[in-house]
Amino acid sequence: MSINARDNAFLQEMGIGPLWTLRDAMPDEALPEELAAPAQEAAPQPAPVPVAAPAAAPATMPTAVPTAVPTAVPTAVAMPAQPAVAARTAPPAASPASSPATDSAWGEEPPGPPPTEEDIAAMDWVQLKNAIANCTRCGLCKGGRKPVYGNGAQQARWFVAAGASTVSDEKERQPVSGEPGKLLANMLAAVALSRDSNVYVTNLIKCRPTSANGGDRAPSAEEALACRPYLDRELALSGAPLVLTLGQIAANALQGKPLQESLAGSRGQVHEVGGVKLVATLHPGELLRRGADKALAWADLCLARAHDGRPG
Repeated sequence: MSINARDNAFLQEMGIGPLWTLRDAMPDEALPEELAAPAQEAAPQPAPVPVAAPAAAPATMPTAVPTAVPTAVPTAVAMPAQPAVAARTAPPAASPASSPATDSAWGEEPPGPPPTEEDIAAMDWVQLKNAIANCTRCGLCKGGRKPVYGNGAQQARWFVAAGASTVSDEKERQPVSGEPGKLLANMLAAVALSRDSNVYVTNLIKCRPTSANGGDRAPSAEEALACRPYLDRELALSGAPLVLTLGQIAANALQGKPLQESLAGSRGQVHEVGGVKLVATLHPGELLRRGADKALAWADLCLARAHDGRPG
């Protein structure tokens, strides 16, 4: 009996199974079979630990451990679980982001609808100015332009209405400004009136109409119609018994005529608009270009003076 056989017999008599055997004592054909079994079973479940196995089983322990570990680890990790985690932590894709222009959480509210004629007719001076400042009744409010408010006496004897705001009006922030404004002041003084005391001056079109190159242009009928309620409310608040229009735009718009109609058909007579008398005359800007027409304007001023309700 060899030493290994004698040792094995001794261990069997003591009731102890062999723990280790020499590697070359294991049959050559058993090695691939023993190694392949743990590798195939590693994915579904761990290989059973051999207890008191025959001599060939324990001999696989030193060899199987280093071989099975790298094979089992990548197979056992649940890689498909990663997309599920990302889906739980990602923001919901079904909820569209709110637009800053319509979401009050951004501190911005969408612009409200423009005031109706009924709304404007009930406004006081402060409300009227705010409404003009935020008006969107026509497209002239776009492009960064600022409206030109009327000024003068809020309780007036004469209500002077020009056509559209000009580049000079927009710059000086008052209607009929610059050299035409100085001439208007002289015309009013000739009939004992002034902006400071008893005349209110305004433009029908509050925002300056501009041409393609940025210059002044005549307003459209739609623009005049959009601004008309503001002028009507200014007239009502001022309490003036007489309107003096400057130029054909204001005269025609207030009488409901086409804006391009000649001023000659309105001059020289007293009209009535909404229970208020109206006299039409030339715009001071026209008088500066055609000095000979100042005599016509003086006749218009005298006609208006005779019908404004003042004694004498």
